[in-house]
Amino acid sequence: MLLYQPQDGYCYNSDSIFLYDFINSFKPSKKVLDVGAGCGVVGLLVARDNKKVELEAVEKQDVFVEYATINARVNKIEYKIHKKDFLELDEDVKYDYIISNPPFYHDGVTKSQNEMLLNARYNINLPLNKFFKKVSRLLNPRSHFIFCYDASQFGLICSELEKVKMRVEDVQFVHPKEDKVASLVMIHARNGSKSLMKIWPPFISFVADEFSQKARDIYEKARTQSIKCQI
Repeated sequence: MLLYQPQDGYCYNSDSIFLYDFINSFKPSKKVLDVGAGCGVVGLLVARDNKKVELEAVEKQDVFVEYATINARVNKIEYKIHKKDFLELDEDVKYDYIISNPPFYHDGVTKSQNEMLLNARYNINLPLNKFFKKVSRLLNPRSHFIFCYDASQFGLICSELEKVKMRVEDVQFVHPKEDKVASLVMIHARNGSKSLMKIWPPFISFVADEFSQKARDIYEKARTQSIKCQI
């Protein structure tokens, strides 16, 4: 998949690629909404691999709307993108899957002065309580919410999901190395679920200074080629 990205500022990273593979585990279909689409990488990869997906996205930064629209056209993927803040999205339309690699840097992290990076990385722009409440209003009954987040905030995530009557069904922690604590968590939650949580084996992304075999396999499946440019 060919993906155009900004010359300067925020670009997607391994979090998005690993999340795409995690989402594919649940065989998404029907109406899918990609929240905070950026250049479109997660949603477009999911739609490419799952032909029954009807893909929509929401992105508030004008420049990313342009890149995502171009990337959808170049890769011949049907795409409807809403140029607005997710929290302001019309709630008349309901979705079967909501997927997201949202901004998750917490308040204690030193903030970038770059507006693009500030919007893409820091959760002051999409607080968990408001994020989850909006997701719960947009999902069809018993539908799926799949996203990644800072692993250290997993307890808070579970608490906030319970408040909107959603429950984590599947979780996988991503560790940079075998002897390092998890830096990322990938989560599959459903509204109205009563299932017990299934904890997947840990995902180790690096062995020594190289990607692990699992990480290499995912990148091979994704087959992304990025081009940084100014539009």
